Amino acid sequence: MTDHPTQATTPGSGPSTSAKGVLDSATHAASSAIETVVDTAQAAARRTAAGIDSNPLAVLAGGIAVGVLAGALLPRTDRETEMLGPVGKRLTESAAAAARAARDAGTAELMAAGISRDAARAQVGKLIDGVITAVKTAGDAATKANQPAPPKD
Repeated sequence: MTDHPTQATTPGSGPSTSAKGVLDSATHAASSAIETVVDTAQAAARRTAAGIDSNPLAVLAGGIAVGVLAGALLPRTDRETEMLGPVGKRLTESAAAAARAARDAGTAELMAAGISRDAARAQVGKLIDGVITAVKTAGDAATKANQPAPPKD
């Protein structure tokens, strides 16, 4: 048993009420932050879709570049080299020839469409800048929404 006096509290006062207020405030702030992030992400998706519609070949080229980069970064195992060495050499030669043919055909197609390499880079750059801006804006909005409200006098 304890010798501590028990304090009577009236309903609607005391620690549980202030905790509920803090919880309600945090819930509201989180809800607002989520709403802001969703709105910003939807706007970024619309801008991205518009960028893709205006220059689909640049997006295709970017996707191929990302795939090639991912494949180049994956390490090759000893067993893979041993088992697939001869096949890999033939495949590498065939893939290199196919890549050259695809690059040449793609370049010819872009030139026929009047799209230069610099214009395609500019479009991809704008697309990436738009996504980065959207992510920064969403992060700032989430941070701002989660800051405690200043005390009311």
